[in-house]
Amino acid sequence: MTALVHAPSPPHTGGWRANLALDLSPRGTRTVLSRRQHDGPLAVQKALYPEADRGICHLTLLHPPGGLASGDSLSLNIRLDARAHAVFATPGATKWYKADPAYPARQTIALHLGQGARLDWLPLENIYFNRSEVRQSTTLRMHPEASALGWDAVQLGRTASGENWAAGSAHADMRVEDPHGKPLWVERQRLSARDAMRVAPQGLAGFPAFGTLWAAGAACDGALAQALAPALPFDGQLRAGATSPVPGILLVRAVAGEIEPLRRLFITLWLRLRPLVHGVPGAPLRLWAT
Repeated sequence: MTALVHAPSPPHTGGWRANLALDLSPRGTRTVLSRRQHDGPLAVQKALYPEADRGICHLTLLHPPGGLASGDSLSLNIRLDARAHAVFATPGATKWYKADPAYPARQTIALHLGQGARLDWLPLENIYFNRSEVRQSTTLRMHPEASALGWDAVQLGRTASGENWAAGSAHADMRVEDPHGKPLWVERQRLSARDAMRVAPQGLAGFPAFGTLWAAGAACDGALAQALAPALPFDGQLRAGATSPVPGILLVRAVAGEIEPLRRLFITLWLRLRPLVHGVPGAPLRLWAT
């Protein structure tokens, strides 16, 4: 009689580890990439200057695998020196694949802004595949005279393929600090696929796409939030509202039936807010048209 021998599962390798550190500094009339250090599959394209005569550095963040699987960990550390101005974007959505709950996928972003620095943080959306385990953390540490404008958006499930986000969890932390690490605004999001907040009227109200556009700087206050409110949509496909939880911080939260109208709304708001927050006009990125 032949005995059956149980073959143990191979040990988990821990997934990809990738780190990217960038410093941006003013040089004459331009902001330049003064330091670049990376390890693993995370990089940045050549700096571009599409805004004529302004010297604003445009950079595209690249993650060649195209998504994060179980155990993957990405870390970005970006520093803007005094008076630097940079725009960051991504060429495509960030995909979060199926993951073992014991080995979630992680992305940690640290943004440091010196005196008078200006940041536009404009990544395309995150797509949470079914059974994904997402852990995201963003820290923005900024000088009182700096300004930042960006967003974070999520699509729950590959709805275009008929997939629902039926299992999984997502943790997303956002923290804005002064130069000494004192918190100015902190938000912790904890969402599971079976969370009642997905269908609650005060939560996602059944919408599979959601996001937050955030702005930080001297121009961000309750008056600006009130000025934005009349133009924000609230219908069966797209709903948005603006608030200023503390002086210096502006938030626009939105939910949508699909990610495309939410993305278009955020782009429209960025174009409107950029002159107010940064003092420079906005123009759609060429990357968005490709």
